[in-house]
Amino acid sequence: MIRAIPLAALLAVALSCASPAGVAEPASACAVLSRSVEAGAGGPLFLASYPTVTSGPLKDAAFLYDNAVAAIALVACGEERKAARIGDAMLAGLERDRAWHDGRLRNGYLAGPVGPGPVKLAGWWDEKQNMWVEDRYQVGSDNGNMAWAILALLALDRATADHRYRDGAARIGGWIKQWRDQNEPQGFTGGTFGHEPVPVVEPWKSTEHNTDLAAAFAGLARATGDKSWLAEAASAEKFVRAMWRADCSCFAVGTVADGKTPNPYLALDAQTWPLLALPGAAARYDVGAAQARLRDGDGFAYSEAKEGLWTEGTAQVALLLALSGRTAEAGEFLKAVEAMRTPDGSYYAANTKELPTGFMLETDPSQPRQYFHIAHLAALSWAALAQARYNPFTGTNALP
Repeated sequence: MIRAIPLAALLAVALSCASPAGVAEPASACAVLSRSVEAGAGGPLFLASYPTVTSGPLKDAAFLYDNAVAAIALVACGEERKAARIGDAMLAGLERDRAWHDGRLRNGYLAGPVGPGPVKLAGWWDEKQNMWVEDRYQVGSDNGNMAWAILALLALDRATADHRYRDGAARIGGWIKQWRDQNEPQGFTGGTFGHEPVPVVEPWKSTEHNTDLAAAFAGLARATGDKSWLAEAASAEKFVRAMWRADCSCFAVGTVADGKTPNPYLALDAQTWPLLALPGAAARYDVGAAQARLRDGDGFAYSEAKEGLWTEGTAQVALLLALSGRTAEAGEFLKAVEAMRTPDGSYYAANTKELPTGFMLETDPSQPRQYFHIAHLAALSWAALAQARYNPFTGTNALP
C-alpha cells in the first residue's frame, strides 16, 4: 500500500509558490484545521461546520460528514491525536445516543466538547413558534454520511492501531446493511430522515452515497479480514456503474424516489468521487466533458445550476487531477481554492452569497438547498486533502 508522504514534504509542496520577501506565508490548511481542534477543550470533540454562523439551523451544527472529512484530513496532516478526538466523539455518538443503540449515527450533532450523558444534538430557538426546535435532517441518518464516518474511523484504525475505531466502523456498517436493495440496479437506499421513534425511510438512491459505501465496505473487509463485507461493496459499486450515461459521458446523480429510475441531473461530486473511490474507474470513465459543463470561473459549481464556485468540489477535482498525474491542471484549481481563504485562514464554502445545488431542502421543499459565502469545515478539510494529495477513500496518495 502506498503510504501518505511526510507532513513536512506536504507542506513544502503546498507552499511552494513563495510569497514576496517580507510577506508572511499563509498557514496551510492543515495548520488551520489543527488550530480548530486545539481551540476546543480536551476530550472528544465535534467541530462546527459553519463556525461563524450565529443564529438559525446552522448555528453550532456539527455535520457528521464535515467532521468525518476533517478527521481524515487530520490523519493526512500527521495529526492523528487530534483526529482521534473527532473519532472518539463518533464512538460516543454510537454508545450514548438519546434513542438509538443500533449502530447508526446522526447526520449532525452539537459542536463542541462531548460531555457525559446522551450526546447532544444541535438546535435553535424559533421565534415564530416560540419554542426550541431541531432540524429534521440533522437528527436523521443518511447512509452516505454513515459511510464517511466508517472511512474516518478506519483511517484512525490504520493510524493508531486502536481497534475501537475499526469495531465502531463495523457497527455502523452493520446498521447500513438493512438498506441494501436486492432489486436491480441494487445499491443502497438513502437511509432515514426525521426524529425518533419512527423516522421517514428514504427510498431514493444516490450515486454519491453508493460510491462512499463501496469504499467503506471494501475498507471494512480489509480492516476486519471479513470478506462478507465485499458483497455489500459490490452491490454499491454495481449501482454506481449502472448510473453511467454513455450519451453524456457522465454519471446520473442517482434515482428518483422509486429507487430504479435514474435522475439525469448533473452534480460535480457524482462525477469526481467514483474516480477517486472505485478500482479502475479513473481509467474506465472519462468525465472530462461533464466536468467542463460544470466549470464556473476559475473552478467548479456544485451542479448544472451553476452560479458560482464551490470550494469543496473544486478541491476534489484538484485532488483527482493530482493523483492522475495532471499536476499543472491540479495546481491551477488549487490556486482557485486558495483564493477562497477567509480572514482567519479557513475557506469559504462558495464565492457567491448563495450557491444553488439544484435540490430542495427536505425540511422545507419550498426552499432551495444552498451553499453560502461563509467559512465551512468541509471546504477547509478538502483543501487540506488536496494539498496533501491524500485520497480519503483509499487512505493513500494514489487512485484505487
